[in-house]
Amino acid sequence: MQKLTCLIFALALFVGCKDKKQTTVENTSDTVYFEYQKMPKKLEINPEVAAILEEWEEFKAFSNSLDVLYRATNNEDLSLAIDDLLEKEKEWGKGTYPEIFDTFQVKSRQRVLRTCMLKVKASIINKTDTTQPTIEMIEAFNIIRKQFNIIMNSQLDTKLILDAE
Repeated sequence: MQKLTCLIFALALFVGCKDKKQTTVENTSDTVYFEYQKMPKKLEINPEVAAILEEWEEFKAFSNSLDVLYRATNNEDLSLAIDDLLEKEKEWGKGTYPEIFDTFQVKSRQRVLRTCMLKVKASIINKTDTTQPTIEMIEAFNIIRKQFNIIMNSQLDTKLILDAE
């Protein structure tokens, strides 16, 4: 029994003396940058969709604010742009949608976009990397633009379907 106790004590001493990696949290506020070069481009939309979107004031204001985001070169600029985008998105959500785009497909994608904007805002507040959440946010906006193209290209005439006898 004494040999077993000595063996356990020696093992505990050996494990306790092992070099431990020091894990210290460094202040990364000076080293976190926003890499604006990595941002994806806005998805092109077809001319019919562009004509409808030109008349949709709330979406147009949001899209123009998103263009400001492309000129952001640091986290301070990004923070101001995100605050403006969040306000414009609220107005966009409260506004009236064009009849063709007043669908759950568009509104659900808008909620995903809002979630991505809040992720960017949280990254700014927590002073973590903002590049990846910003890329996700722009991709979510591109998905909305793609949905506009899909809706416009796949319109079915319900009268033809319902009157087919």
